[in-house]
Amino acid sequence: MYEISKGWFKNAQKIISSNYNERPLNVCINAIIIHSISLPPGCYQGNDISLFFANRLDCAKHPYYQRLHDLQVSAHLLIRRDGQLMQFVNLYDRAWHAGQSCLADEFNCNDFSIGIELEGTDNSVFEVAQYETLTQVVNALLNYFPEISIDRIVGHSDVAVGRKTDPGSGFDWQILRNSIS
Repeated sequence: MYEISKGWFKNAQKIISSNYNERPLNVCINAIIIHSISLPPGCYQGNDISLFFANRLDCAKHPYYQRLHDLQVSAHLLIRRDGQLMQFVNLYDRAWHAGQSCLADEFNCNDFSIGIELEGTDNSVFEVAQYETLTQVVNALLNYFPEISIDRIVGHSDVAVGRKTDPGSGFDWQILRNSIS
């Protein structure tokens, strides 16, 4: 069971990112955006995602990382392949995960959403442990932020149409929808 206190999941590993800022005043947190990430793409070993979100990734380590050199990106949460939950940004703060985005005619989704990254790629199948953690996390978020409705749990591809494709074809939305209480 995952519990939230003062914007932090009690049982998440905390790695603080500096890639966040305050949400605009009077903004209601009312959406969850699901992403996928692996660094380098398709590699599920090591801590490069955490290093990237914390601005400590050695961009000389892998040729793919050259394109990440000047990016400052974060998510609120990351769910590793084994189901481990990591948190980088307080839920009340604005993580930098969605970029240029729009949901139901509301722009700048970072302002009102929680960003959850799943370790994977746009075409990978996700692990049972990830779905189990994601289900518990989403249910905790729905209880903590009652303004979030099930129809506002979306993929990055839904808010950045034509620009992003994650969480991708390997993500089974039905598993998540069937397990939300």
